[in-house]
Amino acid sequence: MQSNKVGTRILPDHRGIAFMALAMLLIPLVDGTAKYLSETYSPFFISWARYAVASCLVLPLAIWLYGWRMFPREHLGAHFMRTLFLVAAMTSYFLAISEIPLALALSAYFVGPIIAVILSVLLFRERLTLRKTASLALGIAGALIILQPAGGMERGILLAFAAGFLFALYLIATRRASQHSDPVRTLVFQCIVGTVLLSPQAVATAALPTSGTLLFFLALGFFSSFCHLLTIFAFRWSDASTLAPLVYVELVGTTLVGYLAFAELPSPATIAGAALIVAGGLVLVVRR
Repeated sequence: MQSNKVGTRILPDHRGIAFMALAMLLIPLVDGTAKYLSETYSPFFISWARYAVASCLVLPLAIWLYGWRMFPREHLGAHFMRTLFLVAAMTSYFLAISEIPLALALSAYFVGPIIAVILSVLLFRERLTLRKTASLALGIAGALIILQPAGGMERGILLAFAAGFLFALYLIATRRASQHSDPVRTLVFQCIVGTVLLSPQAVATAALPTSGTLLFFLALGFFSSFCHLLTIFAFRWSDASTLAPLVYVELVGTTLVGYLAFAELPSPATIAGAALIVAGGLVLVVRR
């Protein structure tokens, strides 16, 4: 019979891995829904709708748990900056997937964590190890294959890379925020402030959802909130080094959604570039 110590150590890891894998498989549903809606609605309005619906879902939970003191009480500047970078990254990504296939956009977006490591070296004077150098080299090689500079750069690909860079800034700002912030408080702050930040562009590009698309907008906010909560619980039960490689499971889900919903198949260049970028990310997170 297993000891309680072994049981309590193994079971949380299994739970965290399961929740993280599920989140990464469901996130492509958000991207696929946004791409479908972008055929009729502006990506700016879709970005706002995602945060607005998520706020309506998360706000009651936050009020129930904390009353009107639902926002983080420390490092508000850092929380605001991380929200600003995440909103900008998401909007850039939604603009990208309105123009290029999902798998191609996500492959370019995945340079974000690699860029974050380089920014950490520059901003926080972290040591540039051989592992980080190899990761950077693989990431740059993958990015060049996807960009194909000699063949001309598509605006959608550049937007996807911009989204990845902004996501890297989000990761850096998250590091500056308190690591002990309550996850629900962090989420409700992110949703409400994100809604406010996106409201001007939403008003400028607003179009009233029809009865046929209203369900898609609701699904956009629901799955966004649900996936975020899944990742929060995953990181409570497992450590970051265990969960980080599972981020790349999203590529599998994105490829499936792109093929089934939009008849998109990744090109050989996209597959090769994505493989190098994923390898660069795995070099950072997989320990010997």
